[in-house]
Amino acid sequence: MTAFFRKKAANAKDDILSGITVALALVPEAVAFAFVAGVDPLVGLYAAFMVGLVTSIFGGRPGMISGATGALAVVMVSLVAEGNAMGAEGENLGLYYLFATVILMGSIQMLAGIFKLGKFVRLIPHPVMMGFVNGLAIVIFLSQLNMFKDASGDWFTGPRLVTMLGLVLLTMGIMFFLPKLTKKLPEALIAIGAVSAIVILGNLDVATVGSFIRDGGGTGLEGGLPTFQWDIFSKVPFTWKTLEFIGPYAIILAAVGLIESLMTLNLVDELTETRGNANRECMAQGGANILTGFFGGMGGCAMIGQSLINIKSGGRKRLSGIVAASLLLVFILFAAGLIEQVPIAALVGVMFMVVIGTFAWSSFRILNKIPLSDVIVLVAVSALTVVFDLAIAVIAGVIISALVFSWENAKRIRARKRMKDDGTKIYEIWGPLFFGSIIAFNEKFDVKNDPEQVEIDFVESRVSDHSAIEAIYNLVLKYEEAGKKIKLKHLSEDCKVLLYKSSPKFKEVIVEAIDDPRYHLAEDPERFTKGLAEYNL
Repeated sequence: MTAFFRKKAANAKDDILSGITVALALVPEAVAFAFVAGVDPLVGLYAAFMVGLVTSIFGGRPGMISGATGALAVVMVSLVAEGNAMGAEGENLGLYYLFATVILMGSIQMLAGIFKLGKFVRLIPHPVMMGFVNGLAIVIFLSQLNMFKDASGDWFTGPRLVTMLGLVLLTMGIMFFLPKLTKKLPEALIAIGAVSAIVILGNLDVATVGSFIRDGGGTGLEGGLPTFQWDIFSKVPFTWKTLEFIGPYAIILAAVGLIESLMTLNLVDELTETRGNANRECMAQGGANILTGFFGGMGGCAMIGQSLINIKSGGRKRLSGIVAASLLLVFILFAAGLIEQVPIAALVGVMFMVVIGTFAWSSFRILNKIPLSDVIVLVAVSALTVVFDLAIAVIAGVIISALVFSWENAKRIRARKRMKDDGTKIYEIWGPLFFGSIIAFNEKFDVKNDPEQVEIDFVESRVSDHSAIEAIYNLVLKYEEAGKKIKLKHLSEDCKVLLYKSSPKFKEVIVEAIDDPRYHLAEDPERFTKGLAEYNL
């Protein structure tokens, strides 16, 4: 019992210290993404607090961190701008249209959870996952380079650049060497604290969280509790025109948010060797976005950078995310002045270490060991993540993988031909019959020169889709038009039902064999697993 409580206490300590580290790293990220979206920094910070808190408590992946993200912010830019233009002269309504869109976005995400669409993330191939990780690491790296620019957008030069680089390298050095000395101290938090102390005590003139906010046009980190945005109901007209405007944005934001969240969930699953609940995460993300929309936040989703900081720092349970989100609110209410003194260089150093830990360096080693199609998918997803966004990259990667899979399977259709003693010609079909293999399937038959009796045996083939059924139907018609008798054998039950519906003539064509195959699509993994257990597999 004593050992049990000691383990619990150790886990709680790791989660709390990890939560503190994540909270410090969340501040500049949330502020930066708010600037990207064209809204006040507090809108980003409120989103990070509310989305982070709700998903930490109710989400399907303990240890995963959610908040305001750049993937969503880049979509919100035009939404806010168009919303501002829709108001009367001098009246900027973009913020209220943003809140309404986030609420609709959250509703769509909850529906995805209700209809259990989260399971489809399992269809994402490994090369897509690897490309996603590499592309996101590059995106995080490139986003941190902006911290080496001044308010006018010019790169640091001279002593200012040297100081910035020195502090970044010091942060990275502490994070690299400290775990070699002891694993009991959170290296990221120690690095941030040490570098902050050097900057404050040495009175160094470097960019801090406070100067970063002011350079972006903000007034500071200090604020009050988030309040219910009653103005949404008076500022945003509940009309069909409004839905036409915010609907497409809400769908895109919901898709991007869920894809990034579920991909991050999968990555954290691999790192922790545990299993999260994708559908529960969809529900939590949706509920969090509905709440943050009503209470003045810009919405959000899972953040891979902060999630990796949390996992690397020892955060495994829901407590780490709760601490991180709660501390954000504490910073806003009571510790704004203190947090504004944290140097940006320390946070950049932490993010650079995250980039190094995120990038799948093994992908270089396996490039010449995996199929060329997988290499193309990996590189394409990485490039598209950098050039466009995560959603486009992942969807494109899945489509490319699916097309390659279809092409490879289309080449596997075979037909073994033999003759019976009574002169009947047998075609034994091997391989999957689907839309991609129809042409090759049709080329196997010689309707004109075949004998009067023909039998097609599908025992080693899987009839997969409507295109395949249509091909069988057309083949039967060709043989009948040629005045020849054809029999179909070993078709699956679902295929036979569809053929019977298409034409009564198949009652005479299909041979009802005792050993007909019984295979069906495994719609639910739990049902599939239960079926295997019944057969002791």
